[in-house]
Amino acid sequence: MTADADRKSTVKSAVHRISPGSWRRHPGVRTGAELTRGERAADSMRNGMGSWMFVFISVGFLAVWMTINAVLKSATGRTFDAYPFILLNLVLSCVAALQGAILLIAAKRSDQVSSELAQHDYEADCQSREMLEVLTREFNELRHQHGEQSKQLAELLARLPKGE
Repeated sequence: MTADADRKSTVKSAVHRISPGSWRRHPGVRTGAELTRGERAADSMRNGMGSWMFVFISVGFLAVWMTINAVLKSATGRTFDAYPFILLNLVLSCVAALQGAILLIAAKRSDQVSSELAQHDYEADCQSREMLEVLTREFNELRHQHGEQSKQLAELLARLPKGE
């Protein structure tokens, strides 16, 4: 392999292509089968519980619960969860207790994604630095060669007869 071909392959190997799009398609972040079951669950919970759809479904559930109890109370005089909605409060307390742990798990997963992105950026920066060093060396070599050729050209021009 010639020196020029070797330099070109070095420069090509230093260039790393980054896919456009969200962090889910980022080459520095593990996805799909690369994730553990717990990591996939944390991503799903974060995406589910951190959405407007979750809020609307929760509000809808509360409204349906209260409406069913109010309708049962007026129709039959009895209900499965009377007005202070003690059972509903118990359910909401359990959800809140679990949601705290779920949010911590989701935050830990977000930190992990951020770490993977930062590591990838660091590696890309290192590759860019290596590429710049290679290009700087090659540029300096070309500048040196240009200087040598300029001297040779000046010597050749000086040898030519001046009267013609």
